[in-house]
Formats: sequence, C-alpha cells, structure tokens
Amino acid sequence: MSDPAPVPLKITIDETTAQGQYVNFANILHNPTEFVIDFGRVVPGRPDVKVMCRILTTPYHVKQIAQALVQNIQVYERNFGEIRSDFPAPAPVAQGGNQAN
Repeated sequence: MSDPAPVPLKITIDETTAQGQYVNFANILHNPTEFVIDFGRVVPGRPDVKVMCRILTTPYHVKQIAQALVQNIQVYERNFGEIRSDFPAPAPVAQGGNQAN
C-alpha cells in the first residue's frame, strides 16, 4: 500500500496575526505528551517577562519545528553570514531597576 498523495495546504492569516509580535525570550516546558513554548519580551532594566504567545504542540511536531529551524538557519547563514552569538552577558541589575556599576 502506498502513501496517499500529499494535499496542498492553503495557508491563511488574519491582519492582526500578520502584524506579528517581537519576542526576545522563550521558555519551554514539556511532559510525555506535549510541549509548551512561551514566547515573551524582556525589557532591559525590568525583572519581569511579558508572555506574548504560548504554543502547545506534540513532541513529534516540536521536533519537526526544530529541524526546520536548523535548516533555515543554515540557509540564512549561507546567504547572509554567520549569526553571532558571542555577545557578553548583560550587566546585573540592582534592586529598583537601576544598572549596577
């Protein structure tokens, strides 16, 4: 028995979702049956993180997403150069939200 022919997907997106959200933080939780990925925004000098989006998915799908990210990073770096990740850690923040010296 052969696999069924793939069905072309029609992807739609509403205007609000198309605007997107800027995020610079992710937190990942999991159990045996699902992954929960929170995407959020950290603002310098503030100790809180505002979660902008929560994704719940299966282990199978999160592995597909991880593989797609690796492939897309490779394509990006071939076209635009290596993505730097060697930045120094941010300075500690003192109580009250002021930068420590």
